[in-house]
Amino acid sequence: MPSSPRVVVCGPASWNHLIVLDHLPEPVPHMQFAQRSWHTIGGTSAGKALHLVGLGVDVRLWAAVGDDEDGARLRERLAGAGVVVEAIASEQTERHVNLMAGGGRVSLYVSTPSTPSADAVEAAVSAVAAADLAVIDLSELGRLVLEAMPSSRTPLWMDLHDYDGSSSFHEPFLRAAAGVFMNDDGTEDPWGLMASCLDRGPGLAVCTLGAKGAIALEADGTRHEVAATPATVVDTNGAGDAFMAGFLAARLREEPIAVALRAAAEQARSAIETEHLHPVLGRGGPIRAQNG
Repeated sequence: MPSSPRVVVCGPASWNHLIVLDHLPEPVPHMQFAQRSWHTIGGTSAGKALHLVGLGVDVRLWAAVGDDEDGARLRERLAGAGVVVEAIASEQTERHVNLMAGGGRVSLYVSTPSTPSADAVEAAVSAVAAADLAVIDLSELGRLVLEAMPSSRTPLWMDLHDYDGSSSFHEPFLRAAAGVFMNDDGTEDPWGLMASCLDRGPGLAVCTLGAKGAIALEADGTRHEVAATPATVVDTNGAGDAFMAGFLAARLREEPIAVALRAAAEQARSAIETEHLHPVLGRGGPIRAQNG
């Protein structure tokens, strides 16, 4: 990327404990043995920032981080990977325990961030307004930033995750978006869901379909489809964040939507083939930016 645009990613970053089981626990008292477990960075905004940095994009991650051991680990690992973190003070760092088996997952939220101060929200709003592009992820921080955001020329992109088309929490994110991403977990009609999203203002909607690839719909009705890139599946956590980062990096290079979708599918593969949000977290050291 000849001149690296400045991108702000605003939302969750966490310290997670991932546990792989032969089956998800049933709601009765019992004992199970884990097949394996590990600690690593989590959070949808951290995942996007890691992959954007790896693609040569100048990124600032705004996230609530506590002054605790989990926060220290989170800061150290993100900084070591080359991610610049604008840490918003929190009483505790977000932490999850993820139980995983056979493609299913149960996420236990062990701790959640405290409400950010008005000064922190104002600083994040200023950073978003000065950026070339911003991703505002679903979170209390994201909601407060949108509420405080004046009319902005900064294109805002949103990841709606498993949006079902009716959640009131998602609505302000959707209506403020230049483009939206989602997965098909909450719908049996992804084309219809994307069309309903575009009716509220975004110019593009993208829906990931897991192993079936992804589809995209433009405001003028143009449809796009891309197959999933073949991968050796290690862990699917963060694949959607990698996909969105790959797409946005390509669009920042002014690539056509069809090309950006192929780049997104390839970037998702890099997340699927590691037990971390980005392969660099398993290697140590900063991410080396990829060309193109």
